[in-house]
Amino acid sequence: MLSKVEEIRKSALAACAQARSVKELEQARVQFLGKKGELTQLLRSTGQLPPEERPRFGKLVNEVRDELEAAWVEREQQLFREEEERRLAAEALDITLPGRPIARGSVHPITRVIEETKAIFMHMGYEVVEGPEVEWDYYNFEALNIPPDHPARDMQDTFFITEQLLLRSQTSPVQIRVMENRQPPIRILAPGKVYRADSDITHSPMFHQIEGLVVDRGITFADLKGTLELFARRMFGAKTKIRLRPSYFPFTEPSAEVDVSCIMCGGTGCRVCKDTGWLEILGSGMVDPRVLKGVGYDPREVSGFAFGMGVERIAMLKYGVNDIRLFFENDVRFLRQFGSQGGRLC
Repeated sequence: MLSKVEEIRKSALAACAQARSVKELEQARVQFLGKKGELTQLLRSTGQLPPEERPRFGKLVNEVRDELEAAWVEREQQLFREEEERRLAAEALDITLPGRPIARGSVHPITRVIEETKAIFMHMGYEVVEGPEVEWDYYNFEALNIPPDHPARDMQDTFFITEQLLLRSQTSPVQIRVMENRQPPIRILAPGKVYRADSDITHSPMFHQIEGLVVDRGITFADLKGTLELFARRMFGAKTKIRLRPSYFPFTEPSAEVDVSCIMCGGTGCRVCKDTGWLEILGSGMVDPRVLKGVGYDPREVSGFAFGMGVERIAMLKYGVNDIRLFFENDVRFLRQFGSQGGRLC
């Protein structure tokens, strides 16, 4: 029996040394050390020996088992290293191949115009404020001198949620909320989303608007004109001119539409400006005294001006986009044209 143990030992060590892969090594381990392996079966035959020989035989078998298990661990680690070296050699990188560029995004043109507009007015000392998009009828209409029978309240123009709640149709409610809680001087800019029931190539049911408000002692229409002139030059170029046309808005008096000299033709006349040389960009005017009274101001002591512009309108003019829907369709081919500096698309 002792000679049988030595024979199994030598065969097992030879099989361990000859294994060329982890898989072959495992097969050899099962053959000799598994539950039905040769050494295990030999240990189970201990009962056939005389009682006085059993301790010596059991000790020898256990010593051989420990020796074989150590040999298997060492050989397994060696085979793992060899297989790793072969795999790395087979997967060598060809550094002459060109790299794969990572696609980078860019700032959306609408966001770009909003941030640029905010920067222009913040440089002039304006504070940026925001308000709720779901607004009370009072703030969206009544406080802005728009009575219940005014056409602007029509269901065709405004998304009403209840009789008193609606999706704001302008960011002007922010101006009322600020004036209710502050005393002049006030100089604010209110950007945000607004909603109107209108949709075509130049209108969207959801769009972005930026409104400005200045209230203080001695504010005149000349201050409004100078402010908008500076904005136009910084947004569209130093040679840009503006003109003001008389208009009507319920919350300003007098009111004016503001045009800029066509950025496509420089004011000489083209298809974009319909040969007029001018493009409309925003509405403006002096704050109506009734609006000032409504928030507790004395129109005899303070005055102010307000203006409002559609961001998409500014972006369409600045970048030469002829369809407002392009801004919201998320077409990568369109958005890819706006690099880090942006540019006109026509």
